[in-house]
Amino acid sequence: MKKTVVFVAALLAAMVFAGCTKKSSADNSLADLQKKGEFVLGLDDSFPPMGFRDENNEIVGFDIDLAKEVAARLGVNFRAQPINWDAKEQELSTGNIDCIWNGLTITEERLSMLSFTKPYLANEQVLVVRKDSGIASLADLAGKTVGLQAGSSAADALDGATEFKATLKNVVEFKENITALNDLEIGGVDGVVMDKVVADYSIVTTGKPFVVLDQGLAPENYGIAFRKNDLALTAAVQKTLEEMKADGTVEKISTKWFGSDITVIGK
Repeated sequence: MKKTVVFVAALLAAMVFAGCTKKSSADNSLADLQKKGEFVLGLDDSFPPMGFRDENNEIVGFDIDLAKEVAARLGVNFRAQPINWDAKEQELSTGNIDCIWNGLTITEERLSMLSFTKPYLANEQVLVVRKDSGIASLADLAGKTVGLQAGSSAADALDGATEFKATLKNVVEFKENITALNDLEIGGVDGVVMDKVVADYSIVTTGKPFVVLDQGLAPENYGIAFRKNDLALTAAVQKTLEEMKADGTVEKISTKWFGSDITVIGK
């Protein structure tokens, strides 16, 4: 009898534990976000035109406009949360932010750790140099110093271009692309590896004497990253973006920042 009681008790405990485990592993990411009532986007707030501070110190940008509209359609408030870009995955895993949405490149390594939407914008890692530098190709940077943002896809692209990297004298890491470009302007570095989308925008808006080399390092795609198990939230954001593409909202936002719809949503 005692053994029977013990067995039944153990069985009930196992059933309760199994139930709790099943409940805890359920994907409530979308429901939890809507219950919280706020969509917190993690970003580097010095990454124009994707997300940056304007003359009034307000965070604006292409990604910001897209995300605000997505949040509104999901029925929640929007908040842009500046983070240390080098620690973006940690900020996400600890729950300080709900997603990383700031020109984040989709890579195999990141796909293994995070849940991504489909690509929404195509990009390329390129070299920016001064117009008067005499540098016209990657080969011309042999023996010279290049800069890039720490923890960025620029670093991954440079690591992948092993032969080119081996020709460089030095690689300097900066906290922000803007700082790297400022150093380029004064001659601290000879080139900056960065996103073509950002480089083109910066050259047009600042008028600084920079050019982008025709020869790039690596093509890539931007995606929006969520915690690995937040599949419901990922799917909801993807569906909302596709609806925004279909009704012309994406085209309107892209034209505001780039002059035309350069997105790849739905393609």
